[in-house]
Amino acid sequence: ECSSQIFMPELFPSDTKTQSSERPMDLGLAEDHFSRPVGSFVASDIEQLKQTIEECKRLILELPEHSERQKDTVVKLIHLRLKLQELKDPEEDEPNLRVLLEHRFSKEKSKSVKQTCDKCSAIIWGLIQTWYTCTGCYYRCHSKCMNLITKPCVRSKVSHQSEYELNICPEIGLDRQDYRCAECRSPISLRGVPSEARQCDYTGQYYCGSCHWNDAAIVPARVIHNWEFEPRKVCRSSLRYLALMISRPVLKLKEVNPLLFNFVEELVEIRKLRQDILLMKPYFLTCKEAMEARLLLQLQDRQHFVENDDMYSLQDLIDISTGRLSCSLTEIHTVFAKHIKLDCERCQAKGFVCELCKEGDILFPFDSHTSVCQECSAVFHRDCYYDNSTTCPRCARLTERKHEPLDP
Repeated sequence: ECSSQIFMPELFPSDTKTQSSERPMDLGLAEDHFSRPVGSFVASDIEQLKQTIEECKRLILELPEHSERQKDTVVKLIHLRLKLQELKDPEEDEPNLRVLLEHRFSKEKSKSVKQTCDKCSAIIWGLIQTWYTCTGCYYRCHSKCMNLITKPCVRSKVSHQSEYELNICPEIGLDRQDYRCAECRSPISLRGVPSEARQCDYTGQYYCGSCHWNDAAIVPARVIHNWEFEPRKVCRSSLRYLALMISRPVLKLKEVNPLLFNFVEELVEIRKLRQDILLMKPYFLTCKEAMEARLLLQLQDRQHFVENDDMYSLQDLIDISTGRLSCSLTEIHTVFAKHIKLDCERCQAKGFVCELCKEGDILFPFDSHTSVCQECSAVFHRDCYYDNSTTCPRCARLTERKHEPLDP
């Protein structure tokens, strides 16, 4: 079962397989290469694996840069190297690393922490039982349950499908599922015979008690459409997927539900703060003091805030609803504005004087009482800009210069 997940036949294109009769056998076609060796194994197993790793590295260099095939081949290379590390240490009864269905299992050393096996739902007794945790999705299971696992690693889904289901509980009906669990396909029914059917509020599908433990999580679709943050019951795979996706900025609110800004004042406030920060960013990128103080790193946990003003993560929306994001972002906004307008002479020198009234303090594009020309980025008092119906003075001056005749 594991072989189809680690070494796919397409790793080696068909036109290259016949180029040399000395090429090692494709390990992806040999089932026994992916289970724990029983008894001794010959050194050629490791040598074949090493040659396959080199072949994989060669393919990565030949494939188009950033293509899906190249990304998949990189993942396969990681699995190959983990398998080589496992084979190199045959003395241990239980290897420290195991690769299965794109899971990267690491043997746990903790003996006192009581956990629950995600496969059999029984308690893991660390003192007397060996158990593993997937470093990607944190799937836990007994060593004895490893060969029974049917669920692929959710981390791979996050890597290849970084988008949410944005329909609220898209149910298709238990009959469309053939009265079987959507994941493990075991028989289920609403009457609980032979197993209770439990609905996942995120996928809308029904699952058995082994795949759905009645865990609760905030569902993105309900947040986007109803601004509702009450946790709903979800299956185990959805729980892990939502946990891994929570900090990823994949929600473009103005496209999915632009009306949300009409009803949630906090969203409008956060959008204005983010727009101001994007206007401040050019000042910091050209300011030696700001770069040395690493001011922009204050937003390193929300990197997308210094890249755009329209993408949100689910964690952003949760923090907006609690007021936490507004407080922290306002504080950062104040620090940024203080540096530009008060602390740094270089940044102050990049301010503007309103050319319409030629009065007042130095203006900056992020000031609340200013307007910015969309053509030349000149900054004016908002009242002056809207009261004056003439062309922007700076734009007019630049246009005039372009039409001036060149000196002979």
